[in-house]
Amino acid sequence: MAFLIAPDAILGAVPRALRPLPVLALAIVALGVFAAGLAWLLDTGHPRPGASRAERVFDALCAECHGADGRGSWRAALFLVRPGDLTDPARAGRESDQYLFDIIKHGGAPIGRPGMPAFGAAFKDEDIRELVAYVRGLARARGHQ
Repeated sequence: MAFLIAPDAILGAVPRALRPLPVLALAIVALGVFAAGLAWLLDTGHPRPGASRAERVFDALCAECHGADGRGSWRAALFLVRPGDLTDPARAGRESDQYLFDIIKHGGAPIGRPGMPAFGAAFKDEDIRELVAYVRGLARARGHQ
């Protein structure tokens, strides 16, 4: 059995002209709490102090989908994207450096993987090669565990 409390019982002491103000204040507080929770939930990690340029680039651009550790992120699943597990040594062994370079530079659309954006316009080829080496290191680090 549900108990309902009449609004007049709660706001009885507040004059009728001022009753929308507490409701407005409550709505503003609820919206603030929701926004703070969403910001906390969507915040990505930050690179460790002294991180290499490739690690900083990975954290800034790749970690949102691939996760900070390279194993994938729940954020990508929200958009029905399944990023590859970059730490899987078996998978990393199948893909050549040129394949990784091309998919980072040109994106996945040319090879049937449309979820991977192209970063060639934002980076020089040398930066992409450093990122490929960093990604290779993620798989090697997991293989030694």
